[in-house]
Amino acid sequence: MASNKTLLMLPGDGIGPEVCNQVRRVVDWMAKRRAVNFDIKDGLVGGACYDVHKQAVTDETMQDAMDADAVLFGAVGGPQYDNVERHARPEAGLLRLRKEMDLFANLRPAVTFDALLDASTLKPEVIQGLDIMIVRELTAGVYFGEPRGMQVYEGVERCVDTQAYTKAEVERVAEVAFDLARKRNSKVHSVEKANVMETGVFWRKTVTALHESGGYSDIELQHMYADNCAMQLVRNPKQFDVIVTDNLFGDLLSDAAAMCTGSLGMLPSASLGAVDEFGRRKALYEPVHGSAPDIAGQDLANPSAMMLSFAMTLRYSFDLQEDADLIENAVQMAMKSGKRTGDIMADGCEQVGTTGFGDAIIRALDEQAA
Repeated sequence: MASNKTLLMLPGDGIGPEVCNQVRRVVDWMAKRRAVNFDIKDGLVGGACYDVHKQAVTDETMQDAMDADAVLFGAVGGPQYDNVERHARPEAGLLRLRKEMDLFANLRPAVTFDALLDASTLKPEVIQGLDIMIVRELTAGVYFGEPRGMQVYEGVERCVDTQAYTKAEVERVAEVAFDLARKRNSKVHSVEKANVMETGVFWRKTVTALHESGGYSDIELQHMYADNCAMQLVRNPKQFDVIVTDNLFGDLLSDAAAMCTGSLGMLPSASLGAVDEFGRRKALYEPVHGSAPDIAGQDLANPSAMMLSFAMTLRYSFDLQEDADLIENAVQMAMKSGKRTGDIMADGCEQVGTTGFGDAIIRALDEQAA
């Protein structure tokens, strides 16, 4: 791959810089062992940006994100920013990136690791081999709808959030789900609340029409209410392949699916934009876990979710499937070797820190490349 493929790294706050540093080690390994090179640019986001610029992300960093082939994002936030005005809080940086890059499709895989089956509260036979992809609409819905905020209605104070979707917003995220399913097990569950919400009726109608007229007859489509989907994720999660849903339900269901695997801190995510005329799409990749300020700077964080987010970067932004497989396998091998960070520690294993687990991943990569 040409070296002009650019990665913008935004480590952010808390454990973000530590886990991003382990990805840099793998980037260096790939350059030496796989002849795969990237131009890496660094930027500030979240609290780290607020400390310097009094805003969560600058216009200059936004332009770097728009120009990059992919953005790797660590984590943002910390208790020291709790009283910062809302528009400048660390989380505002991530929301601006998602909105202005138009990253409308959030991919949240929920995959079990054999070495961590006992970490889940569900029975091993229920979750072994679990591999779900949740596609969450990310830039519309109740998190962005207008009007919103406090109102006075007939002399009574009330607060309003508006759930709203256009046909195009539903169609484009459903297209991503159908296309992903075609490369997996050809089954999509579309999830909403059509029984009580007008937007749910509209969502179901739009997805059904796209399935019938968009060339997706080879994909099995099922509709499910969001509350039933939450129950089914606990009852029988392996019935699902790809789930597509709106912003609010996707936020909730993806966390529920993540805990089926036993650890929210092990899982990556990708946020994708539309494909342009050159076949390129804007994309941001980040671990699902937060900034974990209580362990920041102590070499305690698990870098697996960040590493798997980088594997998704290779898979979805650069079409480097073999290299993505190498990294995903290396994380599995590192866990099977008995090396564990504190969050996934188990009897008979050796507890290591962020760097130590990174060492185990590099050894596993060397072993695969031998």
